[in-house]
Amino acid sequence: MAPPLLTITDMALRFGTTPLFDSMELSIGERDRISLVGRNGSGKSTLMKVISGTVEADRGERFLQPGCHVTYLDQEPDLSGYATLYDYIASGLTLAAEDETYRVDIILEEINLSPTMDPMTLSGGEARRAALARALISDADILLLDEPTNHLDIATIEWLEDSLKMYRGGLVIISHDRTFLNNVTNTTFWLDRGQVRRLDKGFAHFEEWSATIIEQESVERAKLDKLIDKETDWSHKGITARRKRNMGRMRSLWALREKRSEQIRVTGQVKLGVDSGKTAGKKVIEAHKISKSFGDQVIFDDFSLRVMRGDRIGIIGPNGVGKTTLLKILTKHLEPDSGTVKHGTNLDITYLDQKRDLLNEEQTLWDFLSDGGDHLMVRGHSKHIVAYLKDFLFDAGQARSPIKSLSGGEKNRLVLAKTLALPTNFLILDEPTNDLDMDTLDLLQDMLGEYDGTLILVSHDRDFLDRIVSSSLVLEGDGTVTEYPGGYADYIRQRAGRKAEAAALVAAKKAPKPGEAPKQRGAKLSYKHQRALENLPKEISTLEQDIVRYQAKLGAADFYTKDPEGFRKTNTTMEQAIADLAAKEEEWLEIEMMREELNG
Repeated sequence: MAPPLLTITDMALRFGTTPLFDSMELSIGERDRISLVGRNGSGKSTLMKVISGTVEADRGERFLQPGCHVTYLDQEPDLSGYATLYDYIASGLTLAAEDETYRVDIILEEINLSPTMDPMTLSGGEARRAALARALISDADILLLDEPTNHLDIATIEWLEDSLKMYRGGLVIISHDRTFLNNVTNTTFWLDRGQVRRLDKGFAHFEEWSATIIEQESVERAKLDKLIDKETDWSHKGITARRKRNMGRMRSLWALREKRSEQIRVTGQVKLGVDSGKTAGKKVIEAHKISKSFGDQVIFDDFSLRVMRGDRIGIIGPNGVGKTTLLKILTKHLEPDSGTVKHGTNLDITYLDQKRDLLNEEQTLWDFLSDGGDHLMVRGHSKHIVAYLKDFLFDAGQARSPIKSLSGGEKNRLVLAKTLALPTNFLILDEPTNDLDMDTLDLLQDMLGEYDGTLILVSHDRDFLDRIVSSSLVLEGDGTVTEYPGGYADYIRQRAGRKAEAAALVAAKKAPKPGEAPKQRGAKLSYKHQRALENLPKEISTLEQDIVRYQAKLGAADFYTKDPEGFRKTNTTMEQAIADLAAKEEEWLEIEMMREELNG
């Protein structure tokens, strides 16, 4: 086995009088794809900086193999000091690769940005794509990525996944995006109480592994009494309790998806209009033949939708495609160019946009949440402000601290606390997972899982969508909006199935009629492509059947309880089948287009 590229031994670091790491040991190999996980405030980003060499430990040794290069992409990359985007990305090339500037043009095309853009004028998503491009072309032996998926849309996240799978060096990643970590990593570092525990498996195995360790430690805690502080004990209990809660909520979500699937089928068969016979309040939104354009860009055209009470709808699409515009029109914050939007009766709407404009930095956390007393109403129930802050992972001592003393993640958590406390039967969340740590995501997921009102959610987080929504509205970028029952994984599966059906219809129309001689061909497909064209429809059909079988198996109420490992393996196998299905469908379409060109 090759020696590790980097090792850290007996490392200790304090911030003031607070020890962050003590006697820490870790190593990173050339093919390690590491997810670095740990509760909020455990020091993950600081450890990244120690690994990169930008922060020096108080004690210990950091050894990097001679000639090895480390690149670190932090959460807030600095793009200043460069005249153009080309200059910024090219600065990531190592000295040995300075004659390979053509790679800058290639990666700029991949991230769809102009080389002449001013880096300081980029949006949050564009800046993140640019910073990732600069890091990727550095060809670092060790690449460190701190929350790389923040502000990226799903298409860009999937591009990043593909790029990292082909990356030749070692990777260390901090991310709240579970699907991203599941797809990319093969090793897990758990930063826990100043130490790093290593699992030579990817993030998909983290919960089971950490729960086993916690259960073992619970026996030791009974003997060692109170050596582990209350906060750590609370955070650990959250991991084991979360697993039990998740399955109950997932069963409820599957039932909601089935109900929504029936609604979608009915909506597609009837003419939308005012349904005066329905019980007041059941119908939340009735959108009829709405259209919206900005100049030559058609956001959507002739789109109709019915949202019923209790629906949980996700909105999916690339950045800039019009997700927020659709959201504003459905909630009557913006008028459509044509068509009508009607709201049901007794709606109490709460809208959380991406800007988080609610905060007054000079206020204390207590004042921000309080209406003058020491309790606040949380969805109809009185709760003490300190107890509610603890629900959102704040310490009691922070209640009287000014908001300006909080970190960015803590500020986002406080805005969520305020928003989710408001009385509402219709909750609108526009990219709520941006800049949230995994602890807060778990908390938000728990709260939304128990929410009994209507929810519309815009998000790029695939796992979050899969766990929360009952149906998905997908903006494809060509002016069409399609509703699919289920979350993101369900959308991918159904989209592939619809493409296969469309392809089969095209093939059937072009097939010669009985007794009709086939058209004479000029150039022909290669034997390999001909065989693929014959075999791919069968392979696609088999994968579709497999996916349906996996879904049925995962839908069994007692599967997870009886066999957690089998449940995870089946889910992983299904996700791979979904990816294979999409790849084979894409291959079929490419060969079919090639055949059409050859036939003129």
